[in-house]
Amino acid sequence: QVQPVESGGGSVQAGGSLRLSCAVSGYMTDYYSMGWFRQTPGKEREGVATMSAIGGVTCYADSVKGRFTISRDHAKNMLSLQMNTLKDEDTAMYFCAAGRRSWYSRDVCYTDPGNFEYWGQGTQVTVSS
Repeated sequence: QVQPVESGGGSVQAGGSLRLSCAVSGYMTDYYSMGWFRQTPGKEREGVATMSAIGGVTCYADSVKGRFTISRDHAKNMLSLQMNTLKDEDTAMYFCAAGRRSWYSRDVCYTDPGNFEYWGQGTQVTVSS
């Protein structure tokens, strides 16, 4: 069973930085794309930054482009999200997710939460001004 586990959330002032990490346990055979999503109370979960299974293709929400950077270490089954110049509106629960892909979609960047089957418990990020 593939299980992501997030860490690195916390409280920070606006303009500051945080780095989220996700360690994935379980034997990840085949191809898995991964990503970071966030959710606030009463709102749907949204994609923040995602990466294809291979090839390093990345997708970012418009609201975080130029501020957030997703990275992946395949050998260690780790995913990271570097968040800079944080804003109040970045406050949310952040989730790491993994989704299995076919050979044909291994280099496609998926952004819909419905395309990811394995989810972590989430880590809270709170930005205050």
